[in-house]
Amino acid sequence: MDLEKIRADFPILSREVNGKPLVYLDNGASAQKPQVVIDAVTNAYSHEYANVHRGLHTLSNIATEKYEAVRGIIARFLGVADEDQIILNSGTTEGINMVAYGWAMPRMEPGDEIILSVMEHHANIVPWHFLRERQGVVLKWVDVDATGALDPQKVIDAIGPKTKLIAVTQLSNVLGTKVDVKAICDAAREMGVPVLVDGSQGAVHMPVDVEDIGCDFYAITGHKLYGPSGSGAIYVHQDRLAEMQPFMGGGDMIREVHKDGITYNSPPMKFEAGTPGIVQTIGFGVALEYMMSVGMEAIAAHEDALSAYAVKRLTGLNWLNLQGTTVDKAAIFSFTLDGAAHAHDISTILDKKGVAVRAGHHCAGPLMDHLGVTATCRASFGMYNTESEVDTLIDALELAHELFA
Repeated sequence: MDLEKIRADFPILSREVNGKPLVYLDNGASAQKPQVVIDAVTNAYSHEYANVHRGLHTLSNIATEKYEAVRGIIARFLGVADEDQIILNSGTTEGINMVAYGWAMPRMEPGDEIILSVMEHHANIVPWHFLRERQGVVLKWVDVDATGALDPQKVIDAIGPKTKLIAVTQLSNVLGTKVDVKAICDAAREMGVPVLVDGSQGAVHMPVDVEDIGCDFYAITGHKLYGPSGSGAIYVHQDRLAEMQPFMGGGDMIREVHKDGITYNSPPMKFEAGTPGIVQTIGFGVALEYMMSVGMEAIAAHEDALSAYAVKRLTGLNWLNLQGTTVDKAAIFSFTLDGAAHAHDISTILDKKGVAVRAGHHCAGPLMDHLGVTATCRASFGMYNTESEVDTLIDALELAHELFA
């Protein structure tokens, strides 16, 4: 990787914050955008904007062609042979809710079980609580060990005769823990249990081949993948597509509408109601092409090296409590400081040094309860971050420690 060139592709990285060079370590919440994505969005709005699928005029044809081309880009990015298994949406939250309402709700009865890990993001928890509240579905939780690792065998052992779905993250947005989702999917398939994988973080930090993983659903969100907010997709296995009911009703997802009935469109259009995020999706496609041009293997290698360096520096601070110490983790670090300093106070001090981190519960309430904390600071790295930025983070943390000690 030509790191200097990559950093030059992201214009915001050249700015200062509070008189200091920006050190952006909030990638787990949302990544910055390369100039090619910004240019694609600007061009789409400035020269090529029109609604898709509905018009025969030139602008509508251009917008439709560019929008629909993204489906194939996502399929290639995820290792999917049939792009019709890719449903475009606004991001992981919509994708998981689509599965909850369109696939799970019609086929789950009181007492049926959904297995979750304690590391799940609220987007992969709350929709299942809806089913618990409204249909009597039981949520079965699998804990992580003392290092923050999730043993896939514990997930497999939790499968019982009432299990109807496993919903698990590929990579924790708090701990950076990598999960062996392939092992879970292989075993679940033998038992006839579908698996939904939350790939919001996993697809950012490692190469993904969903057909090799063998999952039934795989959700991604564009703004974490260096694309615009309001963009995303979910892969749905052909067998599950045939079982799934439409999540929302409106234009595009129908063929015919009459007073006494309707005829649905074929998948994936059957699940894409209304005017979509046209420009956001076009920008998302450009972002994925940018990532593939850099190379997912190269990105993963760079971030793994960065993670190793950060672990070395962070564990050298004996007053810093690092949450999640498993060896197999991505460059995502959650921590607290000894004493009474709140995560929000620590984040504010770091911001004064130009270092952007996230502070709070990170939409992972059950994991915070498991860890015995109310909030942490989180430094999450991306392809454009450097070892010198790790050093800047350490310097800022030392200042925070001095102030609060």
